[in-house]
Amino acid sequence: MSGASSKDAPLPSAAKINADAAAWLRRRHFGEWAETDEAALNAWLAVSPAHRIGYWRLSAAWGRMDRLAAMQLPAPEQGSNAATALSPFWFRAATAFAAAAILVAGFGFWAFQPHEKTYSTTLGERKTIALADGSFIELNTNTVVRLAADADSRTVSLERGEAYFRIRHDAHRLFVVKAGDRRVTDVGTKFVVRRDGRDLEVAVVEGRARFDMPSAGSQVRSMSLAPGDVVVATANSTTLTRKPIRDLSSELGWRRGMLVFKHTTLAAAAAEFNRYNPEKIVVTDAAAARLTINGTFRTNDVAAFTDAAHAVFGLRVDIRNGEITISH
Repeated sequence: MSGASSKDAPLPSAAKINADAAAWLRRRHFGEWAETDEAALNAWLAVSPAHRIGYWRLSAAWGRMDRLAAMQLPAPEQGSNAATALSPFWFRAATAFAAAAILVAGFGFWAFQPHEKTYSTTLGERKTIALADGSFIELNTNTVVRLAADADSRTVSLERGEAYFRIRHDAHRLFVVKAGDRRVTDVGTKFVVRRDGRDLEVAVVEGRARFDMPSAGSQVRSMSLAPGDVVVATANSTTLTRKPIRDLSSELGWRRGMLVFKHTTLAAAAAEFNRYNPEKIVVTDAAAARLTINGTFRTNDVAAFTDAAHAVFGLRVDIRNGEITISH
C-alpha cells in the first residue's frame, strides 16, 4: 500500500485516555492552575470526542464522590487539614469508580463509531487482509478497497481491481461489498468480485450471496446467487450464468500467483498478463488473437507465455520500447 495516511495512525486506547484525563483533573484540583493550563486542556479536549467523553465522565465521577464526602464527613475544625489530607483518597476513589465506566464507554465509542481504512495493491502485488471477526479479504493486482465497520454492518467499497472474500457470516452485522451503485451482500459466503470501471463480475464459490443493482426509476433489482453463479454487469446489461466450481477455482489461480488458461483466446490471455506486469503484450492481428491456448503460467512469467505462443503457433514475438508484440 502506498504511503500511510492519518487514517492509519493507531487510535488511543480507552486506558490511555482515562490516564490522561485523570492527570488533567489532578493538576486542576491539586496543583497550580493558570490560563496556559486551561488553554492546554482545551486543546487536548479538542483533539477527539473520546478525549471529551473521558474527561467529562471522570470529572462527573469526581463531583459525585466529592459530594458524597461532603455528606459523610464532619465539618473540619478551623485550621484543620483533614479535608486536604482526604482529598487524594477521594480522587483515587473517583478515578477507580470512573475507570470501569470509561473503559466500557471508550470501547463502545471506538467499536461502534464507523472506522474507514483504505487498502491497496500495486501492479502484480497480492495482499491478504485478516479482519477481527475472522473474515479474510484477498486483494489481487492493482486493487483498491475501502473498509468501514460499525456496530451494525461491515462494508467494503471496491474502487478498482479484484478481491476474494471469505466471510464469517453474522446475521446481525451484515457484510456488504459496494462497487459503484451495485452491492453484494454476504449470506455466509466465499465469493470474488472484479471491477473494471463500470464493468463488474461477481462469482460465488461457496454459500450464498445477494446481488443488488439499480433498476428502472428508484427500483432495485435483486438476485440470489448460489455456488457457481456468475453475474456480469456492464453499463448496459446484466447477465447471470453458471460455471462448474472447478472452473471458478481455476480462475482463482491468482491467489497462488498463477494464471490458468483453458481454451482461452490469445487476446484474452494477453489481457490477463497485462493486469500483472508493466511490460504490455499486444496481439497485433485478428487471426492470432482468436487462437486459443491452454496452460498454467506464473502471473509474472511473460517470457514463458510468449515462448509458448511462438513454439505452439509459430507466431512472431517482437520486443520494442517495453512493448511485446505477437503476430503471424
